Amino acid sequence: MKPLAFLLIAGFAITSCKKESKQPAQDEISQETLTKIYDHGFGTSNVQKVDEGYLVEGDIILTEEFLNSAPGGNFLRIANNEQYRTTLLVTGLPRTITVSSSGSVNSNVSSAIDVAIARYNAENLTIDMVRVGSGGDINIKIVNGGPYIASAGFPTSGGDPYNQVKFNRQYQNWQNNTLASVFAHEMGHCIGFRHTDYMDRSFSCGGSPTNEGASSVGAIHIAGTPTGPDSGSWMLSCIGNGTNRPFNANDKQALGVLY
Repeated sequence: MKPLAFLLIAGFAITSCKKESKQPAQDEISQETLTKIYDHGFGTSNVQKVDEGYLVEGDIILTEEFLNSAPGGNFLRIANNEQYRTTLLVTGLPRTITVSSSGSVNSNVSSAIDVAIARYNAENLTIDMVRVGSGGDINIKIVNGGPYIASAGFPTSGGDPYNQVKFNRQYQNWQNNTLASVFAHEMGHCIGFRHTDYMDRSFSCGGSPTNEGASSVGAIHIAGTPTGPDSGSWMLSCIGNGTNRPFNANDKQALGVLY
């Protein structure tokens, strides 16, 4: 399975995120930066420098602005698998979030974006997603290459969704429902969700158990979601082609609590 970044979820087949030769090795990332990442509650293994800031946990973008902000005071609840949110959420509810795409978008990708949007709207949340031609609150940008299938970040301190999902063109012909699951996953990050298997990425990615860290913020348990493994969650770290992850009952509970 691949992480979403979703491994390659692009991190979605079991492998770890691939690293481009142009990307700095982890030992080239300063200890100061790694400490900031850890203090915000994110894992510091396989951190990569990208244009927007730093790529962590396969598909999560942390900007310099975010890393330079003060960590919050909410502590991670230690367990194997739960639904997690960040300290940053979309505010000004109810609100409409517009979604656009840019780059060379084939019909399979375009359809998958529509399916992902429809999955959210079917839940009757206080956020409503609408596809627009350009300039969306969340823009899905098709890119050539990258150490991920797709990547995204978390809402701004002002309560707006993260404004960009990058999607690696290499995966544009994956099965439609798999791509819809990828886009719904990345949109989940954009509105404040963490990986369901935050505490043990081997659950969806395979390999040895990997704990992404247990620092002060960044992973807050969502009330009413399980404290045991949740094999169908749309926010699992890794996915393989052919896997479909519509919202399960626990995902719907988590979405309903937050939105």
